[in-house]
Amino acid sequence: MVLVDSCGWLEFFTDGPLGSSYEEELSSKPEELLVPSIVLYEVFKFLLRTSGEETAIRCTAHMTQCCVVDLDSTLALESAEISIVNNLAMADAIVYATSRRYNASLITSDTDLKDLPGVRFVG
Repeated sequence: MVLVDSCGWLEFFTDGPLGSSYEEELSSKPEELLVPSIVLYEVFKFLLRTSGEETAIRCTAHMTQCCVVDLDSTLALESAEISIVNNLAMADAIVYATSRRYNASLITSDTDLKDLPGVRFVG
């Protein structure tokens, strides 16, 4: 399993300078990709603001073909602990906790996550 965080999806959808670095993972089989609901939120919000509703809906519809992971009470508490231990913001902690729960590789360009175990940093 692979989890690409919000910055990776946005690079991919907007043809950003690192977009091609995420292409292999995001072109994989949807059942092999985890998408935390907070990532869906962040991507939709960014695209809605910058690219309009049609693009935001089209892109996030693609994401919902993957394994969307909802934030349940157990994952919320695990995320809070991870946030404190690793000094992470809420969304980063939820993304990282989700990757740990499912033993998934986390692929990101977020420098706050780059040195954590199980993270592949795309710089």
